[in-house]
Amino acid sequence: VQLQASGGGLVQAGGSLRLSCEHSGGTFVRYAMAWFRQAPGKEREFVSGITWSGIITDGSNSVKGRFTISRDNGKNTIYLQMSSLNPEDTAVYYCAARRVQPVGVFPYDYDYWGQGTQVTVSS
Repeated sequence: VQLQASGGGLVQAGGSLRLSCEHSGGTFVRYAMAWFRQAPGKEREFVSGITWSGIITDGSNSVKGRFTISRDNGKNTIYLQMSSLNPEDTAVYYCAARRVQPVGVFPYDYDYWGQGTQVTVSS
């Protein structure tokens, strides 16, 4: 299984970005998928996850209402729509795949990882 994340970049505070993660090499619908992020000097943090059927688990309160995960099983892709971004959202964002359902909230719950995409929010 390979995961290819994209969509990161530099954005001003208050702006929006949409991250994508394309899954290949396996049967996508069998996997629960998630986004994590890691800021410099901090541990990897669960952002949001989604089961094959679309059941969503959100992470910290800091992203609830601003970040929305979705998946397109026909395109083997998940997305993370991020809005009202602030400098505290600056991090490398990783997508991850888990061979079983439901969504896990710890990095060790996941079997495969994408390479990460940098999101930088300027004030």
